[in-house]
Amino acid sequence: MSSDYTKIYTGNPFITQLIITELNEAGIEPIVKDESESARLAGFAANIDGDREIHVHKGQVEKAADIVNRILADRKV
Repeated sequence: MSSDYTKIYTGNPFITQLIITELNEAGIEPIVKDESESARLAGFAANIDGDREIHVHKGQVEKAADIVNRILADRKV
């Protein structure tokens, strides 16, 4: 991962998809890292928990973090 990007969230696919949708609507293009999907596609055993990481450009971290915090607060995660 380029040093121009910062991880802002790690979690289950349901919550990460909500966050990704909100980020896109705010004009932020996140990079999603899904180790289990990468392993599956490579023919290895998949990660059981299926967590995904969301990364955003460093210049968008503050705005993205506000969105993540709002979503998590709304869902009491």
